[in-house]
Amino acid sequence: MDRGSREHGLLDLELMRTPPPKERADAARNRVKVLAAAAELFARHGVESVSMDAVASAAGVGKGTLFRRFGDKAGLAAALLDERERELQDAILSGPSPLGPGPSDQSVTASERLHAFADAYLDYVLNHLSLVRMSETAAPGARYRIGAYRFWHRHLTVLLGRSVPDGEAVAHTLLAALGGEHLAAMVEDLGAERARAAVHTLFRAVGRG
Repeated sequence: MDRGSREHGLLDLELMRTPPPKERADAARNRVKVLAAAAELFARHGVESVSMDAVASAAGVGKGTLFRRFGDKAGLAAALLDERERELQDAILSGPSPLGPGPSDQSVTASERLHAFADAYLDYVLNHLSLVRMSETAAPGARYRIGAYRFWHRHLTVLLGRSVPDGEAVAHTLLAALGGEHLAAMVEDLGAERARAAVHTLFRAVGRG
C-alpha cells in the first residue's frame, strides 16, 4: 500500500471512529455502575439468563433510568462492547504493525494487515460472543447500523485497495464471516480453532487477489 493511500485511509477511519459517550457527571457515574453490574451478572449467569430488572437492582438504579439510558438488553450489550471496540480501533489506527500501520518507514503488506485484523477481531468476538451476538441480532439489520461496522468495513476496503475487483463489496463478504450469529454456529459445531482457521482461509484467498 502506497503512503498516500495509507494516510488517506487512516484519515477516513479516524472520522469513523466510535466516539466515547458524552454525558453529565451523574449520568456517567450511573453508566459505570450499570455496566459493572451487567458485566458481573452476565459473566456469572450468562447473557440470556439475566433480566434488565436484575441489572437495575444490582446497580442500584431505577428501572426507568436503565431503560431510558440503554433501551433494552441489546443496547446494554452494545454499551459493554463499546470500550473493547474502541481499543481495537485505536490499535488499527495507531498501534504497532501488522494490525496497526506501525512507523511510516516500515514495510508491511496489505495481506499481513488483513490477517492481523482477522485474528484481532476474532479474539474480540470470541471473547464476548454472547454479547456480540445479542447486539447484532436484536433487530433486523442491527449489525449494519452501528458505527463500528462502518469502521471495520472501511478498514478492509482500504486494505483490499486495487488488489481485488470491487473491494467495497468484498469487504462486506469478509465481514459476513465474522458475524456473531455465524461464528456462534461455527464454534458450536466445529470449535473455535476450526472456525478461526476457516476465516483465515477466506482472507488468504481474497488477499491473493
